[in-house]
Amino acid sequence: MSQTLAEKAAEQIAESSRQASRATSAIGDAIEDGVGVARRAAKHGGDAAEELLNDTMERMQRHLVLTVAATFAAGLTSGALIGWMMKRR
Repeated sequence: MSQTLAEKAAEQIAESSRQASRATSAIGDAIEDGVGVARRAAKHGGDAAEELLNDTMERMQRHLVLTVAATFAAGLTSGALIGWMMKRR
């Protein structure tokens, strides 16, 4: 039995529809996986930043005199550079 042109076209459309459905599902899964990876990376980054901040605070508290001296030196140097730049204009 030979198939008519309309039957062949209907089969082709049905197969294309199934392939499109599979592709859509695969793309949705890939996007969902990517979002999960991005969330985990953001959480790890936030945890690392919080740990760094805590370590820095502890170090500053342990070396209070050095912290105050370094802050004073940085402020004095910044002020001198800004004054020098303003004077040049």
